[in-house]
Amino acid sequence: MGTDSNPLADKSYAFALKIVKLYKEVVRKEKEFLLSKQLLRAGTSIGANVSEANGAISKADFSAKISIAYKESLETKYWLHLLKDSDYISSIEANKLIAEADELSKIMFSILKTSRLNNGK
Repeated sequence: MGTDSNPLADKSYAFALKIVKLYKEVVRKEKEFLLSKQLLRAGTSIGANVSEANGAISKADFSAKISIAYKESLETKYWLHLLKDSDYISSIEANKLIAEADELSKIMFSILKTSRLNNGK
């Protein structure tokens, strides 16, 4: 991404690229536009909110943006499961991306837990 990036930013950006490629493939091969568009929106929003968190102007702003990114990762998993279970994407492909979204979720949850403990909440 850039020289000032961090592991979460790098991972969420790489994940977003995979989601974009999957979206393009599902639209091209399956002609599916609604579910895949939801996946695209949620899956790319994770990295966008992590980027915003990195530019936060306060601890509360940082926590809010990471919280949104965390929720978007949960939503992304929902859309991946739905696309898999409706046979638009393979189980193998879905499960790999679900595992990556889980990893991102765990990192963000840990960050949220730590930031809230440090803020006395």
